[in-house]
Amino acid sequence: MLQGPPGPFFCLLGERMRSLGATVHRINFNGGDRIDWPGEGAIDYRGSPQRWPRFFDHFLRDKGITDIMLFGDCRPMHRAAHGMAKLRNVNIHVFEEGYIRPDWVTMELDGVNGHSTLPKDPQWFLRQASLLPPVPDLPPITASFNRRVRDSYRYFHHVVTQCWRFPHYRSHRPGSVLVEGIRWAWKLGITNRFVARRTAQALARIEGRRYFLFPLQLSSDYQIREHSPFPDMTSAVHYVLDSFEQHAPADTMLLIKEHPLDAGTTIWSHFIAREARRRGLADRIVHVAGGDLALLAEQSAGMVTVNSTSGTFALAAGVPVKVLGDAIYDVPGVTDQGLLDGFWGAPQQPDGRTWRAFQRVLQNGCLIRGGFASQSGVELLIAAVLERLVTTSRAFHHHAE
Repeated sequence: MLQGPPGPFFCLLGERMRSLGATVHRINFNGGDRIDWPGEGAIDYRGSPQRWPRFFDHFLRDKGITDIMLFGDCRPMHRAAHGMAKLRNVNIHVFEEGYIRPDWVTMELDGVNGHSTLPKDPQWFLRQASLLPPVPDLPPITASFNRRVRDSYRYFHHVVTQCWRFPHYRSHRPGSVLVEGIRWAWKLGITNRFVARRTAQALARIEGRRYFLFPLQLSSDYQIREHSPFPDMTSAVHYVLDSFEQHAPADTMLLIKEHPLDAGTTIWSHFIAREARRRGLADRIVHVAGGDLALLAEQSAGMVTVNSTSGTFALAAGVPVKVLGDAIYDVPGVTDQGLLDGFWGAPQQPDGRTWRAFQRVLQNGCLIRGGFASQSGVELLIAAVLERLVTTSRAFHHHAE
Protein backbone atom coordinates (compact mmCIF):
# COMPACT_ATOMS: atom_id res chain seq x y z
CA MET A 1 0.00 0.00 0.00
CA LEU A 2 1.30 3.43 -0.96
CA GLN A 3 -0.28 6.80 -0.13
CA GLY A 4 -3.98 6.86 0.76
CA PRO A 5 -6.31 9.76 1.52
CA PRO A 6 -5.53 11.63 4.76
CA GLY A 7 -7.07 9.69 7.63
CA PRO A 8 -7.28 6.10 8.88
CA PHE A 9 -8.84 4.38 5.85
CA PHE A 10 -5.75 2.69 4.41
CA CYS A 11 -4.45 1.58 7.81
CA LEU A 12 -7.80 0.09 8.86
CA LEU A 13 -8.16 -1.59 5.47
CA GLY A 14 -4.67 -3.06 5.81
CA GLU A 15 -5.45 -4.44 9.27
CA ARG A 16 -8.66 -6.06 8.01
CA MET A 17 -6.87 -7.57 5.01
CA ARG A 18 -4.20 -8.99 7.29
CA SER A 19 -6.87 -10.56 9.51
CA LEU A 20 -8.19 -12.37 6.43
CA GLY A 21 -4.80 -13.85 5.66
CA ALA A 22 -3.20 -11.38 3.26
CA THR A 23 0.35 -10.15 3.82
CA VAL A 24 0.25 -6.35 3.85
CA HIS A 25 3.15 -3.93 3.38
CA ARG A 26 3.13 -0.15 3.49
CA ILE A 27 5.66 2.39 2.19
CA ASN A 28 5.66 5.87 3.78
CA PHE A 29 6.94 8.91 1.90
CA ASN A 30 6.48 11.56 4.61
CA GLY A 31 5.50 12.17 8.22
CA GLY A 32 1.81 12.34 7.36
CA ASP A 33 1.98 8.84 5.92
CA ARG A 34 3.70 7.65 9.11
CA ILE A 35 1.09 9.11 11.46
CA ASP A 36 -1.75 7.65 9.38
CA TRP A 37 -0.23 4.15 9.56
CA PRO A 38 0.59 3.33 13.21
CA GLY A 39 0.24 -0.40 12.54
CA GLU A 40 2.79 -3.00 11.52
CA GLY A 41 4.30 -3.68 8.14
CA ALA A 42 5.43 -0.15 7.23
CA ILE A 43 8.81 1.09 6.02
CA ASP A 44 9.93 4.64 5.27
CA TYR A 45 11.27 5.53 1.85
CA ARG A 46 13.77 8.32 2.46
CA GLY A 47 15.60 8.21 -0.85
CA SER A 48 15.39 10.48 -3.86
CA PRO A 49 12.68 10.36 -6.55
CA GLN A 50 15.36 9.29 -9.03
CA ARG A 51 16.16 6.16 -7.00
CA TRP A 52 12.51 5.31 -6.31
CA PRO A 53 11.65 3.23 -9.44
CA ARG A 54 14.56 0.82 -8.91
CA PHE A 55 13.90 0.63 -5.16
CA PHE A 56 10.23 -0.14 -5.76
CA ASP A 57 11.00 -2.77 -8.40
CA HIS A 58 13.29 -4.57 -5.94
CA PHE A 59 10.60 -4.27 -3.26
CA LEU A 60 7.99 -5.85 -5.53
CA ARG A 61 10.33 -8.70 -6.41
CA ASP A 62 11.72 -9.38 -2.94
CA LYS A 63 8.35 -9.26 -1.14
CA GLY A 64 6.44 -11.22 -3.80
CA ILE A 65 3.89 -8.42 -4.18
CA THR A 66 0.78 -9.38 -6.16
CA ASP A 67 -1.30 -6.18 -5.72
CA ILE A 68 -0.64 -2.53 -4.93
CA MET A 69 -3.10 0.10 -3.69
CA LEU A 70 -2.75 3.85 -4.02
CA PHE A 71 -4.91 6.98 -3.88
CA GLY A 72 -4.56 9.05 -7.06
CA ASP A 73 -2.50 7.84 -10.01
CA CYS A 74 -0.92 11.14 -11.12
CA ARG A 75 1.38 11.80 -8.15
CA PRO A 76 4.98 11.44 -9.37
CA MET A 77 5.86 8.63 -6.95
CA HIS A 78 2.62 6.81 -7.74
CA ARG A 79 3.10 7.24 -11.46
CA ALA A 80 6.54 5.65 -11.27
CA ALA A 81 5.21 2.87 -9.03
CA HIS A 82 2.40 2.23 -11.51
CA GLY A 83 4.88 1.80 -14.35
CA MET A 84 7.13 -0.59 -12.41
CA ALA A 85 4.14 -2.62 -11.17
CA LYS A 86 2.91 -3.09 -14.75
CA LEU A 87 6.31 -4.50 -15.69
CA ARG A 88 5.94 -7.09 -12.90
CA ASN A 89 2.33 -7.93 -13.85
CA VAL A 90 1.14 -6.67 -10.46
CA ASN A 91 -2.52 -5.68 -10.02
CA ILE A 92 -2.88 -1.92 -9.49
CA HIS A 93 -5.93 -0.81 -7.49
CA VAL A 94 -6.38 2.97 -7.77
CA PHE A 95 -8.65 4.84 -5.35
CA GLU A 96 -10.03 8.32 -5.92
CA GLU A 97 -12.95 10.48 -4.88
CA GLY A 98 -16.13 8.95 -6.28
CA TYR A 99 -16.98 9.44 -9.95
CA ILE A 100 -20.59 9.69 -8.79
CA ARG A 101 -21.33 11.71 -5.68
CA PRO A 102 -22.18 11.43 -2.90
CA ASP A 103 -21.88 8.03 -1.15
CA TRP A 104 -19.40 6.41 -3.55
CA VAL A 105 -15.61 6.13 -3.79
CA THR A 106 -13.78 5.14 -6.96
CA MET A 107 -11.75 1.91 -6.94
CA GLU A 108 -10.59 1.00 -10.42
CA LEU A 109 -7.96 -1.32 -11.81
CA ASP A 110 -5.00 0.31 -13.59
CA GLY A 111 -6.15 3.95 -13.59
CA VAL A 112 -8.83 6.54 -12.87
CA ASN A 113 -10.28 9.64 -14.49
CA GLY A 114 -8.42 10.33 -17.75
CA HIS A 115 -6.45 7.09 -17.28
CA SER A 116 -9.57 4.95 -16.95
CA THR A 117 -10.06 2.16 -19.49
CA LEU A 118 -13.85 2.69 -19.62
CA PRO A 119 -15.17 3.47 -23.11
CA LYS A 120 -17.18 6.55 -24.13
CA ASP A 121 -19.72 4.60 -26.19
CA PRO A 122 -23.27 5.09 -24.84
CA GLN A 123 -24.45 1.88 -26.53
CA TRP A 124 -21.81 -0.09 -24.62
CA PHE A 125 -23.15 1.25 -21.32
CA LEU A 126 -26.73 0.43 -22.33
CA ARG A 127 -25.77 -3.15 -23.24
CA GLN A 128 -23.76 -3.71 -20.06
CA ALA A 129 -26.43 -2.21 -17.80
CA SER A 130 -29.09 -4.50 -19.25
CA LEU A 131 -27.15 -7.46 -17.80
CA LEU A 132 -27.00 -6.03 -14.28
CA PRO A 133 -29.57 -5.96 -11.46
CA PRO A 134 -30.74 -2.53 -10.27
CA VAL A 135 -29.03 -0.86 -7.33
CA PRO A 136 -31.33 -1.00 -4.28
CA ASP A 137 -32.40 2.21 -2.54
CA LEU A 138 -29.90 2.74 0.26
CA PRO A 139 -29.69 5.34 3.04
CA PRO A 140 -27.17 8.17 2.55
CA ILE A 141 -23.66 7.81 3.94
CA THR A 142 -22.91 9.92 7.02
CA ALA A 143 -20.32 12.58 6.20
CA SER A 144 -18.66 15.33 8.22
CA PHE A 145 -16.75 18.16 6.56
CA ASN A 146 -15.02 18.79 9.90
CA ARG A 147 -13.77 15.19 9.89
CA ARG A 148 -12.11 15.70 6.48
CA VAL A 149 -10.55 18.96 7.66
CA ARG A 150 -9.29 17.32 10.88
CA ASP A 151 -7.76 14.37 9.03
CA SER A 152 -6.11 16.66 6.48
CA TYR A 153 -4.75 19.04 9.13
CA ARG A 154 -3.30 16.16 11.15
CA TYR A 155 -1.69 14.66 8.05
CA PHE A 156 -0.09 17.85 6.75
CA HIS A 157 0.98 18.95 10.23
CA HIS A 158 3.16 15.84 10.41
CA VAL A 159 4.37 16.30 6.83
CA VAL A 160 5.84 19.63 7.99
CA THR A 161 7.07 18.64 11.46
CA GLN A 162 8.75 15.44 10.23
CA CYS A 163 10.32 16.92 7.10
CA TRP A 164 13.79 16.25 8.60
CA ARG A 165 13.05 12.53 8.43
CA PHE A 166 12.27 12.62 4.70
CA PRO A 167 14.78 15.09 3.22
CA HIS A 168 13.97 14.25 -0.41
CA TYR A 169 10.19 14.34 -0.13
CA ARG A 170 8.38 16.91 -2.24
CA SER A 171 4.61 17.18 -2.13
CA HIS A 172 2.70 16.48 -5.34
CA ARG A 173 0.78 19.67 -4.57
CA PRO A 174 2.21 22.92 -5.96
CA GLY A 175 3.25 25.51 -3.40
CA SER A 176 4.19 25.22 0.26
CA VAL A 177 2.27 22.89 2.57
CA LEU A 178 3.08 25.23 5.47
CA VAL A 179 1.75 28.29 3.65
CA GLU A 180 -1.39 26.36 2.68
CA GLY A 181 -1.91 25.42 6.32
CA ILE A 182 -1.67 29.06 7.39
CA ARG A 183 -4.20 30.02 4.72
CA TRP A 184 -6.52 27.27 5.92
CA ALA A 185 -6.35 28.54 9.50
CA TRP A 186 -7.20 32.03 8.27
CA LYS A 187 -10.00 30.79 6.03
CA LEU A 188 -11.62 28.67 8.72
CA GLY A 189 -11.69 31.66 11.04
CA ILE A 190 -13.30 33.79 8.34
CA THR A 191 -15.69 31.00 7.35
CA ASN A 192 -17.21 30.73 10.79
CA ARG A 193 -18.08 34.41 10.81
CA PHE A 194 -18.95 35.45 7.29
CA VAL A 195 -19.66 32.72 4.76
CA ALA A 196 -23.24 31.88 5.77
CA ARG A 197 -24.30 35.55 5.67
CA ARG A 198 -22.49 36.32 2.41
CA THR A 199 -23.84 33.17 0.80
CA ALA A 200 -27.41 34.14 1.66
CA GLN A 201 -26.86 37.63 0.23
CA ALA A 202 -25.35 36.25 -2.97
CA LEU A 203 -28.08 33.67 -3.52
CA ALA A 204 -30.75 36.33 -3.04
CA ARG A 205 -29.40 37.98 -6.21
CA ILE A 206 -30.22 34.94 -8.37
CA GLU A 207 -33.59 34.11 -6.81
CA GLY A 208 -36.17 33.69 -9.56
CA ARG A 209 -33.56 34.24 -12.28
CA ARG A 210 -32.28 31.82 -14.94
CA TYR A 211 -28.73 30.94 -14.01
CA PHE A 212 -25.92 28.57 -14.91
CA LEU A 213 -23.71 27.04 -12.22
CA PHE A 214 -19.92 26.90 -12.54
CA PRO A 215 -18.33 25.00 -9.61
CA LEU A 216 -14.65 25.76 -9.17
CA GLN A 217 -12.03 23.07 -8.66
CA LEU A 218 -8.61 23.16 -7.01
CA SER A 219 -5.73 24.34 -9.18
CA SER A 220 -3.56 21.82 -7.32
CA ASP A 221 -5.85 18.94 -8.35
CA TYR A 222 -4.53 16.64 -11.06
CA GLN A 223 -7.97 16.82 -12.65
CA ILE A 224 -6.92 20.33 -13.69
CA ARG A 225 -3.18 19.81 -14.10
CA GLU A 226 -3.31 16.54 -16.05
CA HIS A 227 -6.83 16.07 -17.39
CA SER A 228 -7.81 19.53 -18.65
CA PRO A 229 -6.55 22.07 -21.21
CA PHE A 230 -6.06 24.66 -18.45
CA PRO A 231 -2.91 25.16 -16.35
CA ASP A 232 -4.99 26.37 -13.39
CA MET A 233 -8.49 27.45 -12.43
CA THR A 234 -7.97 31.14 -13.11
CA SER A 235 -7.38 30.27 -16.78
CA ALA A 236 -10.57 28.21 -16.79
CA VAL A 237 -12.54 31.07 -15.23
CA HIS A 238 -11.27 33.50 -17.88
CA TYR A 239 -12.34 31.06 -20.60
CA VAL A 240 -15.85 30.61 -19.19
CA LEU A 241 -16.36 34.33 -18.54
CA ASP A 242 -15.25 35.21 -22.09
CA SER A 243 -17.80 32.78 -23.54
CA PHE A 244 -20.54 33.91 -21.16
CA GLU A 245 -19.92 37.57 -22.02
CA GLN A 246 -20.15 36.99 -25.76
CA HIS A 247 -22.82 34.29 -26.08
CA ALA A 248 -25.09 34.02 -23.02
CA PRO A 249 -28.61 35.46 -23.35
CA ALA A 250 -28.95 38.84 -21.66
CA ASP A 251 -31.41 37.56 -19.05
CA THR A 252 -29.06 34.77 -17.90
CA MET A 253 -26.85 34.83 -14.81
CA LEU A 254 -23.72 32.86 -13.91
CA LEU A 255 -23.24 31.55 -10.37
CA ILE A 256 -19.63 30.64 -9.61
CA LYS A 257 -19.27 28.43 -6.54
CA GLU A 258 -15.97 28.17 -4.70
CA HIS A 259 -14.55 24.73 -3.86
CA PRO A 260 -15.05 23.97 -0.13
CA LEU A 261 -11.44 22.75 0.23
CA ASP A 262 -9.85 25.77 -1.47
CA ALA A 263 -7.23 27.17 0.89
CA GLY A 264 -7.54 30.69 -0.47
CA THR A 265 -4.49 30.85 -2.76
CA THR A 266 -6.70 32.96 -5.01
CA ILE A 267 -9.21 35.26 -3.30
CA TRP A 268 -12.02 34.25 -5.61
CA SER A 269 -14.54 36.81 -4.40
CA HIS A 270 -12.17 39.64 -5.38
CA PHE A 271 -10.99 38.01 -8.61
CA ILE A 272 -14.48 37.25 -9.91
CA ALA A 273 -15.89 40.65 -8.92
CA ARG A 274 -13.01 42.39 -10.72
CA GLU A 275 -13.40 40.29 -13.89
CA ALA A 276 -17.18 40.77 -13.89
CA ARG A 277 -16.78 44.56 -13.62
CA ARG A 278 -14.16 44.60 -16.37
CA ARG A 279 -16.61 42.88 -18.70
CA GLY A 280 -19.59 45.02 -17.66
CA LEU A 281 -21.28 41.98 -16.12
CA ALA A 282 -21.24 42.87 -12.43
CA ASP A 283 -25.03 42.47 -12.24
CA ARG A 284 -25.02 39.03 -13.93
CA ILE A 285 -22.08 37.16 -12.36
CA VAL A 286 -22.34 36.03 -8.75
CA HIS A 287 -19.67 34.40 -6.57
CA VAL A 288 -20.59 32.22 -3.60
CA ALA A 289 -18.33 30.42 -1.12
CA GLY A 290 -20.99 28.27 0.53
CA GLY A 291 -24.36 26.78 -0.28
CA ASP A 292 -25.76 23.34 -1.06
CA LEU A 293 -24.10 22.29 -4.32
CA ALA A 294 -26.67 19.60 -5.14
CA LEU A 295 -29.57 22.03 -4.64
CA LEU A 296 -27.87 24.80 -6.61
CA ALA A 297 -27.24 22.35 -9.46
CA GLU A 298 -30.82 21.08 -9.40
CA GLN A 299 -32.25 24.60 -9.68
CA SER A 300 -29.87 25.77 -12.42
CA ALA A 301 -30.42 25.92 -16.18
CA GLY A 302 -27.19 23.99 -16.62
CA MET A 303 -23.76 23.35 -15.17
CA VAL A 304 -20.41 24.22 -16.71
CA THR A 305 -17.46 22.34 -15.26
CA VAL A 306 -13.89 21.60 -16.21
CA ASN A 307 -14.31 17.97 -15.12
CA SER A 308 -15.55 18.00 -11.52
CA THR A 309 -17.43 14.96 -10.22
CA SER A 310 -19.99 17.50 -9.00
CA GLY A 311 -21.31 17.33 -12.55
CA THR A 312 -23.03 14.12 -11.49
CA PHE A 313 -25.23 16.11 -9.09
CA ALA A 314 -26.63 17.99 -12.07
CA LEU A 315 -26.96 14.89 -14.24
CA ALA A 316 -28.84 13.05 -11.49
CA ALA A 317 -31.35 15.93 -11.48
CA GLY A 318 -31.71 15.89 -15.28
CA VAL A 319 -29.82 19.19 -15.62
CA PRO A 320 -27.60 19.76 -18.70
CA VAL A 321 -23.83 19.63 -18.15
CA LYS A 322 -21.02 20.98 -20.34
CA VAL A 323 -17.57 19.51 -19.64
CA LEU A 324 -14.43 21.43 -20.65
CA GLY A 325 -11.77 18.82 -19.81
CA ASP A 326 -11.56 15.04 -19.61
CA ALA A 327 -14.27 13.52 -17.41
CA ILE A 328 -15.30 9.91 -17.03
CA TYR A 329 -18.96 10.92 -17.46
CA ASP A 330 -18.44 13.01 -20.62
CA VAL A 331 -20.36 10.49 -22.72
CA PRO A 332 -22.63 11.30 -25.69
CA GLY A 333 -26.21 11.26 -24.48
CA VAL A 334 -25.11 12.09 -20.94
CA THR A 335 -23.41 15.48 -21.35
CA ASP A 336 -23.79 18.26 -23.90
CA GLN A 337 -21.36 17.51 -26.75
CA GLY A 338 -21.58 20.92 -28.41
CA LEU A 339 -19.47 24.04 -27.94
CA LEU A 340 -19.64 26.08 -24.75
CA ASP A 341 -20.67 29.12 -26.78
CA GLY A 342 -23.88 27.36 -27.82
CA PHE A 343 -24.55 25.83 -24.40
CA TRP A 344 -25.76 29.08 -22.82
CA GLY A 345 -28.66 29.44 -25.24
CA ALA A 346 -29.55 25.81 -25.98
CA PRO A 347 -28.19 23.37 -23.38
CA GLN A 348 -28.81 19.70 -24.21
CA GLN A 349 -30.47 17.71 -21.45
CA PRO A 350 -29.05 14.32 -20.47
CA ASP A 351 -30.85 11.26 -21.77
CA GLY A 352 -32.21 9.63 -18.62
CA ARG A 353 -31.87 6.06 -19.90
CA THR A 354 -28.22 6.52 -20.90
CA TRP A 355 -27.39 8.26 -17.62
CA ARG A 356 -28.96 5.49 -15.55
CA ALA A 357 -27.10 2.85 -17.56
CA PHE A 358 -23.80 4.70 -17.13
CA GLN A 359 -24.43 5.05 -13.40
CA ARG A 360 -25.31 1.36 -13.00
CA VAL A 361 -22.20 0.13 -14.84
CA LEU A 362 -19.92 2.33 -12.73
CA GLN A 363 -21.55 1.26 -9.47
CA ASN A 364 -21.06 -2.37 -10.41
CA GLY A 365 -17.51 -2.16 -11.71
CA CYS A 366 -15.46 0.73 -10.38
CA LEU A 367 -17.36 2.36 -7.52
CA ILE A 368 -17.60 1.17 -3.93
CA ARG A 369 -20.14 2.42 -1.44
CA GLY A 370 -18.88 4.37 1.56
CA GLY A 371 -16.88 7.49 2.34
CA PHE A 372 -13.84 8.95 4.09
CA ALA A 373 -15.70 11.55 6.15
CA SER A 374 -17.14 9.41 8.97
CA GLN A 375 -16.28 6.24 10.85
CA SER A 376 -19.42 4.51 9.57
CA GLY A 377 -18.55 5.57 6.02
CA VAL A 378 -15.03 4.15 6.37
CA GLU A 379 -16.39 0.86 7.76
CA LEU A 380 -18.79 0.50 4.82
CA LEU A 381 -15.94 1.31 2.45
CA ILE A 382 -13.67 -1.35 3.95
CA ALA A 383 -16.39 -3.99 3.73
CA ALA A 384 -17.04 -3.14 0.08
CA VAL A 385 -13.33 -3.17 -0.81
CA LEU A 386 -12.83 -6.55 0.84
CA GLU A 387 -15.83 -8.03 -0.94
CA ARG A 388 -14.31 -7.03 -4.26
CA LEU A 389 -10.73 -8.00 -3.39
CA VAL A 390 -11.49 -11.47 -2.07
CA THR A 391 -12.87 -12.43 -5.49
CA THR A 392 -10.31 -10.59 -7.67
CA SER A 393 -7.04 -10.13 -5.78
CA ARG A 394 -4.20 -12.62 -5.96
CA ALA A 395 -3.12 -11.50 -2.47
CA PHE A 396 -5.79 -13.72 -0.90
CA HIS A 397 -5.57 -16.53 -3.45
CA HIS A 398 -1.79 -16.62 -3.14
CA HIS A 399 -2.05 -17.06 0.63
CA ALA A 400 -4.59 -19.85 0.26
CA GLU A 401 -2.20 -21.76 -1.97
